[in-house]
Parts: sequence; C-alpha cells; structure tokens
Amino acid sequence: MSSTSNQVLGADGLNLWYGTHHVLKGITLGITRHRVTALIGPSGCGKSSFLRCFNRMNELIPESRVEGRIHFNGRDINDPEVDATEVRHRIGMVFQKPNPFPKSIFDNVAFGPRVNGYRGDLGELVETSLRRAALWDEVHDRLGQSALALSGGQQQRLCIARALAVEPEVLLMDEPCSALDPASTAKIEDLIGELKERYSIIIVTHNMQQAARVSDQTAFLLEGEIVEYGRTGGIFTRPEDPRTEDYITGRFG
Repeated sequence: MSSTSNQVLGADGLNLWYGTHHVLKGITLGITRHRVTALIGPSGCGKSSFLRCFNRMNELIPESRVEGRIHFNGRDINDPEVDATEVRHRIGMVFQKPNPFPKSIFDNVAFGPRVNGYRGDLGELVETSLRRAALWDEVHDRLGQSALALSGGQQQRLCIARALAVEPEVLLMDEPCSALDPASTAKIEDLIGELKERYSIIIVTHNMQQAARVSDQTAFLLEGEIVEYGRTGGIFTRPEDPRTEDYITGRFG
C-alpha cells in the first residue's frame, strides 16, 4: 500500500449501514494519487456503496449510517464542518447509465460552473472540458443541440466532461461502460488512461478484463470486506488469497 503522503483518499475502519443491513465492515484502504484504482467483486459485495462513501453520496439514502473515517488530502470528509457540496465538487462522479440533462451540449458542461458562480471564460472552460473528455472534435459544431441526441457513448463522455468542468481532483466512476457497446467502451477506457495524468480515478467494474486493462491498483471486495488490495498485475496473476483467485477465474461471482 502506498505511503500516506501519496494518498489522495483513504478509508480507516469504515462501516456503513443501510437501516439494519451492515454493508461495509471495517474497511481500511488508501487510494494513490494519479492512479486508477479498480473495485471488483460479486454483485452485492458493497463496491458501489464504498464508492459513494468517497463523496458522501450515501447521505442521500434514507436510514444510511457511516462510522469510521474517510480522509481526502488528510482531512476527514465526514467532519460536520466539511460541506458535502464542496466535497462533491472536488470528488466528481460518473454513473453507470449516462444521465445528461435535457439541455444543450454546451449547457450540460456549463451547468456546474454556472451554479458555482464561475467568472472566467465559460466557452473556454466548456471546450477544455470537452477536449479532456475526448468529445470536442465530435460536437464542436453543434454545441447548441440537445445532449439527448448524442449516442450512448457520447452521452457518457459528456457526463465525464460535465464532471471535469467543476475542476475536481478525484473522479469516481460507477461501472461507466456497462450500458455501452464495445466501441464506446474502448473509447472510455482509452480516456481513463489519459485522465489519470490529471486526476485520481476510482472505478467500480464487474468486468475483470476491463479492470486488468485500465487500473493500476485493484481492491477485491467480498461481503462488505476488503479481501485483497494491491497492484493490479499481482492481483490478477499472483493473488495471495484463494478467494481472490476463485473470483478472478470465475469459480464464483
């Protein structure tokens, strides 16, 4: 595991409940800066719930309760003095299904900066965000058209651009390719490789090949616990825990 100085995010003794259901059980894990970290595990193991802890999205779920510490650049984001909205600006999220607003392409990307009172050149910011999301060349001549007219893969890249426009430090991605065709998936995977130069990325994926392709580090979750965490190459070729090997080789899950 990486040294604390190189960690952008981390969990210490993290527990999460939805009502009486104990979803995450004492998770301790550090996320390395400017790396792609994959969270893998069978359905219902707590991957997405863990991801949502990193930007306090679980607070929006009734009867959820968190214990333990999530630190972002050394500060506990669950501290009552920390503003959840600010956390979500700095730790952006891209969801499983593309969810563009029923607005123009331009207004989708500009939405967050406008809400936050951005005073710079909005057109330049939109262009920069779309370029970073590898979408500018495809849409630059139709920014006033509805985002809903884009293909599924383009919509997902637009949602990435929208997240980038508020200048986050971390990008959370919850199965961002599961609703996409293979060609669109390949574009998103290539994009992830480019984005890690500027952002720290955590991706939940059910696709073992995808995790092996895009991530630098992988955490295997099972029944709300971290079974194994380390460099992706080691996890996939020399797992230390037999449960990890069983999952990766398809014996269960």
